[in-house]
Amino acid sequence: MEEILIISNYYPPEKGAAANRIEQLALKLHQNNYRVTVVCPLGNYPKGTLFPEYKGKFSVTEKRDGILVKRLWIYPSVSKNLFVRILSVLSFSSCLFFYLLFKKTPQKVVVQSPPLLLSFLSVLVLSWKNKKIILNVSDLWPLAAIELEALKIGSFSHKCSLFMEQFIYKKSTLVLGQSEEIIAHVGSLFQNKKCYLYRNFPDHNLGKMELETKENEPIKLFYAGLLGVAQGVLELCQKIDLKGLNVELHLFGDGAEKNQIEAFISSQNERKIIFHGMLDRKMLHEKLQTLDIAIVPLKTRIYGSVPSKIFEYSALGFPILYFGGGEGETIVKENHLGWVAQVENYTDLNRQLRLISSLKKQELDLIKRKIFETTTVTFNLDHQIQNLISQGVF
Repeated sequence: MEEILIISNYYPPEKGAAANRIEQLALKLHQNNYRVTVVCPLGNYPKGTLFPEYKGKFSVTEKRDGILVKRLWIYPSVSKNLFVRILSVLSFSSCLFFYLLFKKTPQKVVVQSPPLLLSFLSVLVLSWKNKKIILNVSDLWPLAAIELEALKIGSFSHKCSLFMEQFIYKKSTLVLGQSEEIIAHVGSLFQNKKCYLYRNFPDHNLGKMELETKENEPIKLFYAGLLGVAQGVLELCQKIDLKGLNVELHLFGDGAEKNQIEAFISSQNERKIIFHGMLDRKMLHEKLQTLDIAIVPLKTRIYGSVPSKIFEYSALGFPILYFGGGEGETIVKENHLGWVAQVENYTDLNRQLRLISSLKKQELDLIKRKIFETTTVTFNLDHQIQNLISQGVF
């Protein structure tokens, strides 16, 4: 049985797309006869405080569904203070650097990027040790940081980030890109680099669609995920126009905008936006079964980024209302997964909502079933992993 190591900044019981994505990769490799080890921080995301089971500990080794998980110390934080956030990143990165330097590691290593500093230090040490480095790129940094206005072009931080980005692409054995745009970007920098598309397909193991479409109830739109600045959920709540429509918006999640969102909802007379808080993945999927359409927003179009929610929820049978631009827009259109509104264009979004409001429940149920049938074949994680294994990626 071959060994493989995965390095990630997130892993369950942490919540969110990044943790779910890495867990799915680990489980699928395990199912294909790899002995998988994951190195990650002590659980703290998204609240930025250590989970009770990890408090007072420097490191923890545990087994989760056949995966050996080694958790290293981190000073957790979701502070907006730049110094505190850098300190948090450096704490885990430093522990990881010495772990990789002195511990025996498998010949094959998957390195998740971003965070950029984490992937840089990992690739640095692993290249010294002549390991096969499989760089799994889910977002393009620092490009995404520039588009989100978190970095200024030409600043010292930007120059350092560009150096680290080029270093990890150059020193990695091959690159897994979550989008065609990522593959194109890496290829533009290093034309001979082996690059492979690896989508964030889920693994729901459903033989049939489990969604219920309830008559005599409003059409229930939902957002489930991080309530951060990049997603723009607060602005969505402020600018979405549900007045006179047969539509409700249900919100699930946690993050920096949570308190503002709750305050805004409580100030509204017409309670058509309902906040449910953060639920674990299993409970969330049970709660979602009686809802109707997943909205996937981004505050700005980010080159290279394809929200995993497109795959996650369409694979359950949910139509997608996509509001983020870029490659995600193409995926929704080409696979007939629902509706697309121009990114940052709330006039267009509200026009799409009026179309959705006019749907009969029988029409909506038929749309769900068609999407479920399509995605069962098109977004198949088993086929994707087996194809990559056959090509010698892992």
